[in-house]
This record gives sequence, C-alpha cells and structure tokens, in this order.
Amino acid sequence: MSADADIPEADRVDGAPHPRETLQLFGQARAEADFLAAHTTGRLHHGWLLTGPRGLGKATLAWRIARFLLATPAAPEDDGLFGAPPPPETLGIPADHPVARRSRALSEPGLFLLRRPWDDKAKRLKSVITVDEVRALKGFFTLSATDGGRRVVIVDSADEMNPNAANALLKLLEEPPARTTLLLVSHQPSRLLPTIRSRCRELRLTPLGASDMEEAIRQAGADIAPAEAAALAELSAGSVGAAMRLLTQNGLGLYGDLVRLVGTLPMLDRPAAIALGESAAGRGQEARLDLVLTLTDVLLSRLARTGVTGAPPAVQAAPGEAAMLSRLAPDAASGRAWAQLAQDAGDRARHARGVNVDPAALVLDLVLQMRKVA
Repeated sequence: MSADADIPEADRVDGAPHPRETLQLFGQARAEADFLAAHTTGRLHHGWLLTGPRGLGKATLAWRIARFLLATPAAPEDDGLFGAPPPPETLGIPADHPVARRSRALSEPGLFLLRRPWDDKAKRLKSVITVDEVRALKGFFTLSATDGGRRVVIVDSADEMNPNAANALLKLLEEPPARTTLLLVSHQPSRLLPTIRSRCRELRLTPLGASDMEEAIRQAGADIAPAEAAALAELSAGSVGAAMRLLTQNGLGLYGDLVRLVGTLPMLDRPAAIALGESAAGRGQEARLDLVLTLTDVLLSRLARTGVTGAPPAVQAAPGEAAMLSRLAPDAASGRAWAQLAQDAGDRARHARGVNVDPAALVLDLVLQMRKVA
C-alpha cells in the first residue's frame, strides 16, 4: 500500500478520522466476538463479508481485523513448560504496534486495500473498482509471500466492483492463496454475485444506540451531550457516519427548524418555508439541499410510524417533536398517508434534481405537499 495525501478518499467523513485511524469500534461487540471465536477455534474462513447500512463501522471493523491478523501469530506458539499462551480476548492491538503504525500510513506490506482508483485525467475518483485493480493483487501475493506471514485484502466497498472485477475477485475466493484473508465491505450485499456471497462468511453489523453513539462521536473528536447523542442516533438510524455528517452540517439545528415549520401545519408559516428553500439554493449548497431532503424524509417516516403504531418514538429528536407527531398522525390512516407521501416525495425529488429544478422551488413544493396531507 502507499499513501498520497492529495488524493481524496471516498470513505472519509469530514471532521472524523478515517476508519484505518480509528482503533476502537463501538456497538459491534457481537460481530467482533464472532470473528474472534472463529480465529480462536481454528475455523478462520478465508472470505468475510461485512454487511449492514452505511456508517455502522464496517470499514473500521475491517481495518481492526486486518491489524489483528497481521500482528497475531497464525497459531499459538508452544512456550515450553508453561504451554501455549492464552488465546487473545480482543481484536485490539496497541496504537504504537508496528502493524498499527504502518497501517495508518498505508505502508503495511501484508495488507492490500482494494478500492476505487484515482483518475488522473478526470482528476477525480473513478466510479467503480475495475478489473485492473483486482489483477494488481497478483503482484501483491507474489511480493508478500516471501516472509511467510499472513496476507489480508480489504475490499471497500465490494458493491463498487464492476462485473469484470467481481468475476476476477470470485476466482480468488474460489482458490484463495495460502494464509490469505479477504475482508469485503458491503452496504448492499444483495447486489453482489450470489457466488461471492456463498463463499464468504457474513458478519452483520447493527445500528448503534445512544450510549455507543456518544462514545463513537467522542472518539471522532466531537464533544456532545447525551441528549444530542440520542437525537443523532435517532436521526441517523444508528449510523456513526451519518451522525457525523449531521453534526458537522448542523443537522440537529436543521431538524429542529423542520419540526417547528411542520408544527405550523396545516396553516403553514410560509415565510419560514420560503427561507428554508432559499437556504438550499444557489451554487455550493448541494450538501445543504441533500440534508434538507434527507431530514424531511426522516420526519415523514417518523410521522408514518407514529400514526401506524399509535405513539411517537420514545426519543424526541427535537423539542416539541412528540406533540407535533401525535397531532399530525393521530391514527393508522394518517400514518399510511404520511408513508405514501414519503414515497411520492422521494420520487418527485429524484425527478426534479434530474431535470435541474430550482432547489428552492423543490423544497417549497415538498412543504406544500405536506400541508395537503396535514
């Protein structure tokens, strides 16, 4: 591996350390325990599929496993009269371990990172992982075989492989080189070749709760209160990556504004609605528009759930949210109406952005559709 500070990384979230720089993983003890048990009992599979929605820590777990494998002897060594040392109880290794230092610098010779390459002509990351990147593994296996140690390949993410790359990787899974472990990160495993899935053991990651979310965000360098962590866990569906984006873009403040605006329905505070749309318009406001649409979809989903279940979510993501949800979604029929709007709004937003509709008009139209349902 080699590092180039000038090349952007698709899996890096602004304001947060890269997964290879994150030594602790919160909320995924079950997945870690399953892998550690396989290692300890000598049933270490050559292919592992790390699955779950974006932002749960799949890449962090992949790097954590890779460091562990490269720093841990393949089999317990006999220690004379005292026998073999006890099996490891954690995947963690010291931050100053040579493997940890080399991994952070992308200079660990026993590790190959398979990801979307940089396009020098277009000056951007390519949209897919191509077969050329997979073929480069041949050289890695040849060069790294001399020391007799383990070799680890991280594919981040496997969803981004084009068909030729996927077929090339399948051949490696079918006939893996000795002492090699392949770790495939996948946000949508159903899109992978069934033969790839069948040749891997799955580690499924789960959404984080409020306490784990708080710890994960603090590790990323942000200082938040427990109530903020609980709100972020709700709005991000337990995804640390999504929570960090919300935190760096003031997503909690924006969601509070949305709750207050929707709380005026069916009358509608039109100046506030216009101001919301204008805040997402103009050059350089694409991230703001994405956030408005994402959080509006979250709000619609919470309205639908409130109506169908008969009660608002246990955790309020903004002041006054519970009362607003209960008032606008009092029964199952209203819940279904909000759910239908969520689907329609998503379709309308995708179409509008495809034909370059003015963002301010798009947001205002969405609010007006919510007014009709209210």
